[in-house]
Amino acid sequence: MILTPGQAGDNPQLLPLLEDIDDIDVDGQRVRVGRVIADKAYAHPSTRTALRQRRIKATIPERVDQVAHRKAKGSAGGRPPAFDTDIYKMRNVVERCFNRLKQFRGLATRFAKRAAYHRAEIILACIVLHLK
Repeated sequence: MILTPGQAGDNPQLLPLLEDIDDIDVDGQRVRVGRVIADKAYAHPSTRTALRQRRIKATIPERVDQVAHRKAKGSAGGRPPAFDTDIYKMRNVVERCFNRLKQFRGLATRFAKRAAYHRAEIILACIVLHLK
């Protein structure tokens, strides 16, 4: 988990988050990210390139402005990125998790003003949800 200010964008935090995940061991085995399922906020071409270089498959819908820009180039615009709607449907698990975390009043209203306290609240809420 990476905690950022509210006005910070999500996309710049994706690659540092993936680097942190590379360092995680689960039962003595290294975890390898095989696919990223994300919303249109992560649809920047540099993100797709970085994921491709790391051999990570991306299921990210194309933004409307990117579609228009690619089509305006004609045949030089290239083909659209692969997008599997069935795999993208699994993204609702993340949204449901956010909704369950927002049931904790302190998280939803961010009572804790210090980042360390807020991060601790998130971790505790995740533990409570996991134990249920």
